[in-house]
Amino acid sequence: MKRLSCIVFILVHLTLQAQGLFPLNEKKYIDSLRHSISNNASSVAKADSYFLLSNFYKSTDTVMSKKYLEIGKKLGGKDSFTAAQYYYYEGQYYQDFNKEKAASAYQKAIEALSKIKNKKSDFYVALCWYSYGVAQKNKEGYPFLIRTMLEKSIPAAEKYGDSKILGFLYTQLALMLTYNAEFEKAHAYNEKALAILEKEAPHSAELFYAYLNTNSNYCYQAKCSLGKQFLDKAGKMVSPYPDSSSNTFYYYNRTLYFIGQQLHNEALQAIEKGLFYAKQYNQKLQMQMFYFHKYDIFKKLKRYTEAKNLLEEILREKTLGQDLNNRKTIYSHLSGINEIMGNLSQALLWNKKYSQLNDSLNTENIKLEINKLETKFNTSEKEKKIAFLNAEKNQKQMEVNKKNYYLWILSLALLSFIGLLIFLFIIYRNNKKLSEQKEINLQQKIKDIRQKEELALTKAILEGEERERERVAKDLHDGLGGMLAGVKINLSTWSSTHLNPELHGDFYKILGQLDNSVSELRHVARNLMPESLLNFGLEIALSDLCEFYIRKDLEIDFQAIDIDQEFPLNIQLNIYRIVQELLANAIKHAEATNILLQCSQSEDNFFITIEDNGKGFENHREQKSKSMGLRNLKNRVDYMKGTMEINSDNQGTTINIELNIHGE
Repeated sequence: MKRLSCIVFILVHLTLQAQGLFPLNEKKYIDSLRHSISNNASSVAKADSYFLLSNFYKSTDTVMSKKYLEIGKKLGGKDSFTAAQYYYYEGQYYQDFNKEKAASAYQKAIEALSKIKNKKSDFYVALCWYSYGVAQKNKEGYPFLIRTMLEKSIPAAEKYGDSKILGFLYTQLALMLTYNAEFEKAHAYNEKALAILEKEAPHSAELFYAYLNTNSNYCYQAKCSLGKQFLDKAGKMVSPYPDSSSNTFYYYNRTLYFIGQQLHNEALQAIEKGLFYAKQYNQKLQMQMFYFHKYDIFKKLKRYTEAKNLLEEILREKTLGQDLNNRKTIYSHLSGINEIMGNLSQALLWNKKYSQLNDSLNTENIKLEINKLETKFNTSEKEKKIAFLNAEKNQKQMEVNKKNYYLWILSLALLSFIGLLIFLFIIYRNNKKLSEQKEINLQQKIKDIRQKEELALTKAILEGEERERERVAKDLHDGLGGMLAGVKINLSTWSSTHLNPELHGDFYKILGQLDNSVSELRHVARNLMPESLLNFGLEIALSDLCEFYIRKDLEIDFQAIDIDQEFPLNIQLNIYRIVQELLANAIKHAEATNILLQCSQSEDNFFITIEDNGKGFENHREQKSKSMGLRNLKNRVDYMKGTMEINSDNQGTTINIELNIHGE
């Protein structure tokens, strides 16, 4: 829920702020534009005012917006700068409902502005590049938009020299970083924007939105109390203008704050005020976000019917549902809320829609992965062919050198018979020593090459195992898990109308076992790809692993000493698999009842010690050579250029492992 809220919140801001900001006192702003048109200003000045009016009405009255846009174009006549302005505002007009036309218009504007050398053209170039990136965001992704801002839009704004537009762009960049969970970087750009705008434009709409974005960044980090001061500053700025459309975004941020503080009634009041403004100014996407937050609060308050109705309304309106991932999340929530309400048939229906959409998205991802693998395979085949040709060339050169050498020896033999015998003896002895040394060097090179190949093979095997674990985990959780959940819901629905719980207790016992099987399957999926490692780091993941194995007749004492969380994830995952294998061997094979696991780190070295009171190995060497688990351990230890020492007898087993965390 939080992730979806963050995504859509940013989409709302990008949609709004891509068209530029209007002053908080919108009435005064509109009056000034109309006054400019009614005065005896030049045609070019009037065209500029009409363009701004078109931009203002684009969300609330598209007919009037289009009319003002065309009047401005006509007044501009053959003026090249006005023609470039027209393309920019044409892009603004299409921004919300036709991204392709908007992007095309911005490109035309950039091309026209590049031929005009004045300061104001730099201002519009900055806006055009930013708006073009927003229009292409859904097609090219956020990296493209961020790169466009850093390489095109912001440099143009710096060249123009207006601090207000630069502060605005820094705020927008911070907003995108917030979407990608880069909260610290987003905070840095928000601070840059605030430093500029509080000094140079203290009463501007740009500063108002900078305050709101700073507050939202803190709210998405669950630090709402830190963002409150910025929310209050924004409130003071907009309070004199109760008719401003900017009130929608102020109340949206108040909603975020109250939700973060778990003040549900206050959040509902803020939502109702925000909805009033969103409806008044036809801000459809913002309306949907208010409804979504309202749904979440109703669910927390167990007002399930109202929560379900809100979700269905969001789907019918289609603004949020245009994004497939958003729609998938809404389907999942509808399935869950219907199951809670006992509407099992509806829960199954929404679950099927969720599964179908999820399968469709996964299919696209699989196609992309297959294309990547094919490219890697073709590259590998070409490299093998080149290596083979080089080896063949070297072999022929060696044969030529060998023939020349024998010809030289034969020539010397013809010159001196006796001297040749002595010379051949010396040469033979020296060549023997030389060949022995070459053989030694060759064997050493072969050994080095084999070690590198073994390391590469081990790396490929381990990476393949992790990919396969991840794939199997996803298949179990999303595929088989979803199917079994569907079976459970179908059986529950059928039994509610066909069976009596008192007469058919065995059936309900089997249904309970099916439910336990679904839970166990999902547990297996999580064990294949540990979420705690990805979310909280190695130490927490190892602690969770030990907790998983602990039972009534087994005690595990886990001790963690100075474990650093900063080294690469693939190394942490490899250490996790080593410990997992050690614990599994101690429990399964040694039949231990007490296990001590100690993990510590000293700079680049990572130490693992495990002791158990099990039955040990009957034949240590034979066990070491035949055990698949120990072979896997050795491969992982060798992969990290580590060492492993095993001591075992009938009193138990002790294994000491030393790893180099940068030894990959």
